[in-house]
Amino acid sequence: MAKIINGKEISGIIKDELKEQVKALNAEGKYPCLAVVLVGSDPASCVYVNNKKKGCEYVGIKSLSYELPEDTTEEKLLELIARLNANDEVNGILVQLPLPKHIDEDRVIKAISPDKDVDGFHPESVGRLSIGTKGYVSCTPAGIVQLLKRSNVETDGKECVIVGRSNIVGKPMALLMLRENATVTVCHSHTKNLQEICKRADILIAAVGKPKMIDASYVKEGATVIDVGIHRMEDGHLCGDVDFDSVESVAGAITPVPGGVGPMTIAMLLYNCVSYYL
Repeated sequence: MAKIINGKEISGIIKDELKEQVKALNAEGKYPCLAVVLVGSDPASCVYVNNKKKGCEYVGIKSLSYELPEDTTEEKLLELIARLNANDEVNGILVQLPLPKHIDEDRVIKAISPDKDVDGFHPESVGRLSIGTKGYVSCTPAGIVQLLKRSNVETDGKECVIVGRSNIVGKPMALLMLRENATVTVCHSHTKNLQEICKRADILIAAVGKPKMIDASYVKEGATVIDVGIHRMEDGHLCGDVDFDSVESVAGAITPVPGGVGPMTIAMLLYNCVSYYL
């Protein structure tokens, strides 16, 4: 049976570390502050924003909340972002996605100062990651690296296969695993012989967006399997992109859904906010 990589536990350890760092920063007169902007009332977005607020409260980060109506214009949102960019007390700005259809997400992301882009989505943040200079890293991929490190999963020289090439997970994940000296293959919907490629992986990261797509036939004996997906099934249960029951008997280590990658995303958002001062 595979070792379960407990993201809930590891994220708790990171939050406790951040709590101590925030105390030390406060003693120096430095006060991390995250501004969270929510447009509309999408239920999943409301849950995420609430969890981010709770995380800020736990580690001692000041949290500013801007909950705007669904019909807020793009111009009004951009004006708010400009004010937050200019506010020296705010060191992190997060605009919860997705945005209503009448607002251009790309324009909004580009409007956030790269120095306050704690989501790591700004093109300049992505550019910094690609050339290896200091900058904010997209929270989910950064969280996965911490899961691997804190679970003593060796990455140096290992073969890593990432299934999915999104700007939020797949592409930054590939860059981070290269930084960790893994040999990286990125697969996607046009990849030939997907099963065969996945089966080579020492570390298999599934971010494909299809429930239970990755079963035991995709996994090498003893591989570490990281499941980024989250889906609610008809019976109300949550599952990931990995068929956990099938893969658990083959893998050496595996993340569950829920309780694997998910909690790490918020932990790394808080880390990005605090790291402004580190």
